[in-house]
Amino acid sequence: MSSAVRITLAGGAQAKNIFWQTSGSVTLGTTSHFEGNILSQTAINLQTGATINGRLLAQTAVTLQKSTVVIPQ
Repeated sequence: MSSAVRITLAGGAQAKNIFWQTSGSVTLGTTSHFEGNILSQTAINLQTGATINGRLLAQTAVTLQKSTVVIPQ
């Protein structure tokens, strides 16, 4: 996902109920924001200032660079 991009949910959707599945690695660019849970076969990388309202689940590695992860209730 490119830098400074925001993924937001509409219509009453809650981040805890949304799952995004990928077959490769995922990178969230600097200052981007993401909603939902990411399931990745390989790596998940959050670059500086990236935020997520959800969970990061990968088979190999999750890398955070001065990022914020909020686990939805």
